Formats: sequence, C-alpha cells, structure tokens
Amino acid sequence: MNEFLNQLAFGWYPYFAITVMVVGSILRFDKDQYSWRSQSSQFLRRKQLSLGSNLFHMGVIVLFVGHLVGLLTPINVVDGLGIGHGFKQLAALVVGGIAGIAALIGATLLLHRRLVDPRIRQSSSFGDIAVLVLIWVQLVMGIGTTWWTMQHLDGEEMVRFMGWASGIIRFDPGAPALLSEVAIIYKLHIVLGLTLFLITPFTRLVHIWSAPIWFLLRPGYQIVRSLSPVRRPDYSRTKGPAGDGAPSFGGTAVTRAQAESGSSGA
Repeated sequence: MNEFLNQLAFGWYPYFAITVMVVGSILRFDKDQYSWRSQSSQFLRRKQLSLGSNLFHMGVIVLFVGHLVGLLTPINVVDGLGIGHGFKQLAALVVGGIAGIAALIGATLLLHRRLVDPRIRQSSSFGDIAVLVLIWVQLVMGIGTTWWTMQHLDGEEMVRFMGWASGIIRFDPGAPALLSEVAIIYKLHIVLGLTLFLITPFTRLVHIWSAPIWFLLRPGYQIVRSLSPVRRPDYSRTKGPAGDGAPSFGGTAVTRAQAESGSSGA
C-alpha cells in the first residue's frame, strides 16, 4: 500500500498536475481572456497591500527560481562546476530561509487583510482566500523542513530530490522510489506544491503566466518628470510660429491684409 501511494504521489501525480496546469491555462485563455487577471483590490488598505505584496512576491520569486534551478540542474553539471553538495545545500538553506520568511510575512499580511477588512472580504471569492491559505501553509511547511535539512548538511537529501526531479523529466518509472524514505514533511511539501500547479487554471494563480519578464529584454529608456517648467517655442495652433494671430499651417504666419495686398510677409 505504501509503495502504491508513493508511486501515485510522486510518479503519476506530477504529470497529472502539470498537464492540467498547462492545458487548462491554454483553454482558459482561449475561452475567457477577461478573467485572466490577478483581480487586485489595491484601492483598499493600500499600504498593507504594498508591503505584503512586495515581500510576498519577491520571496516567492526567489523560492521558485531557487527550487527550479536547484532541482532541475543535473548532478553531473553541479559536480563539473566544482560545487560541493554540502555547500549547495547550505546555500539553499540560507537563501531559501530568508526568502521563505519574507514570503511568509507577506502572505500573512495579505491573508490578514482579506480576512479582517469587511470590504475586502466581501469582494473576495472562496478561491481567492483558499489560494492564499494554501500558499501560506506551503510556506510554513517549507520553512519547517529547515530542521530536517540541518540534519543532512552533507547534501544527501538534496541529491535525492534532484535525482527524483531528473527522473520525472526523463519519464523514469523508478524515480518515485528515491523519495520513499524521506521525511513526511518533505512529501507533504511536494504534494501541496503540485496541487498549487493543479489549481492554477481555475484560480487567480493563472496570472503567473503574464509576469512581465519581457520588460527585462526591452530597449533601455526611462521617462523622467522634470521638476522645473519646460520652456517650449511659441507656436500657433497650426504648428507655425505665431504672428498676428493668423493661421500658418506650418509656415510663416500671414495676415489677411498681407494676403490681399499680394505680399507674403516672408
């Protein structure tokens, strides 16, 4: 029974969750693009939102990228770069711990804001609150793995997870067996993370696909508001230099008297 559950959770469930996330997101974008948004409530309790959102998003981005790179980088690449498993484990513990605490504080502020303020609570759907609760629990469990991680600073557990992630990508049926002996908190952490992938197309989490990463690749320019008044040339309404109030249509202004007398005024 334990082997079956292990195979179900870490062998089949990852493919199911990722397939639903990708296919479901495509179908939602195709069917209902106007729902493809974060449904922000930034006009209410804006200061708390600003602090909580910044801490939460910065922490989550660091955690997501760290997990992605840490799990999906082949072990032979890490060894080839001369990075020791113990050093990688310690670096992940320190950076992930700081980012996790920042994200947890931000998530707590955001969840408190949605539950306590009656106006925001009224405008929040069940899915909005449920997603925040699940992410909050996921962050708590992630930070909770610190104690078990400190018992394996040699990187042994990290290598297990890297081998499992690599096996999932290679469709290796033996990959789930690598996690059969790890602590239960790690297993719950992975299953809940996959569940967040699973529910993405049905919640506001779908807006992660619209992260403005392209801003990093656009040509560099910056719009700056000047503190001093800008002096502009005195043009008439028709873009020519002003002259006796006559329209110029881009050229020198000509009065009616000059036009009737045949002189151009130029």
